[in-house]
Amino acid sequence: MTRRSSFQRGTWGWLAFALVPFLPLTSVAQSTAPSTAPALQGETCSVPGLMDQIRRGLASKSPAYQRYLRALLREAAVTLPGAELQAAFERETDPVMAEHLAAALVARSEREADRDAMQAVAKRALEDRDPAVRSATVRAMRRTGALEKTGDLYERLMRDASPEVRMEAATNLVEDNKFVYAGQHGPATDTAVAAAAASTDPKATARILATLNTEKLGAEAAGTLQGLLRSDSAEVRRSAALALGGVPAEQMSPAREALVSMYRGERDAGVRKALVQGIAQLGFASAVPELQRLKGIDPSMAPEIDAWIRALDTGLQEWELLLREKQRLQQAP
Repeated sequence: MTRRSSFQRGTWGWLAFALVPFLPLTSVAQSTAPSTAPALQGETCSVPGLMDQIRRGLASKSPAYQRYLRALLREAAVTLPGAELQAAFERETDPVMAEHLAAALVARSEREADRDAMQAVAKRALEDRDPAVRSATVRAMRRTGALEKTGDLYERLMRDASPEVRMEAATNLVEDNKFVYAGQHGPATDTAVAAAAASTDPKATARILATLNTEKLGAEAAGTLQGLLRSDSAEVRRSAALALGGVPAEQMSPAREALVSMYRGERDAGVRKALVQGIAQLGFASAVPELQRLKGIDPSMAPEIDAWIRALDTGLQEWELLLREKQRLQQAP
């Protein structure tokens, strides 16, 4: 994916000005004869030069300046020698510099300047001995098209020995689905669910699922999500219930059956609240009879279920509006 903002175009303009110095015009002042304009000489933007600039910039106290330097390297990446950039990345042991260089390689891949660059980044994210470098390399792929170009990378990352790496990978999946695909790309959603199911870390799994937009979820991934309702972790069960509430129309019936069945045997109050929310989201007003039947299973849940029933009875057809209405009803004296 290629995204060119006005800031990025401005960065290129700055590079063109900075890297193409003008020759002195000393002969013009000394000669009365007409003279031709001096030729411009371009200067090659080098990997070592930009790396030195970034290393100096890292000493800056300004986060904005550090972000600027990262953007500068990403913008220059397409014009840099690819083999030299990749070699610098593979040699680098400082996590911060490794992240900068990985981001540059990702930029080259996204702009189709180097199709293999993304694979070099993914390989190091999986295999580097230093978990800090693995984490940094994973961050470099955030909010990019890496999710579509790296196969089962995220499933493998979710089994990494380092909790930091697993959580960085989970954050990538959350942010890519939200900011790159806006929840509207089914394969990206399916990849997130597959990675969540492959995870050995309940916190990371819950991180992926708790806010995942599942309206484009495929049938196989929906089945995987239902399987996560049986997790030993209450946190995972809760996040899976919330995620199932947003599945597409063709998945709604089995999802609702799974949530209702789960509610009858669930003992954790937080999970039960999530199950009720999922049932409400799947049915809107048609969920009211089912919610009424569930009230007798656990009397302590009656106020929660009643709040949902009153919200659904308003006839609101937007989920976000229903959520706000339910919250308002619970807060009202």
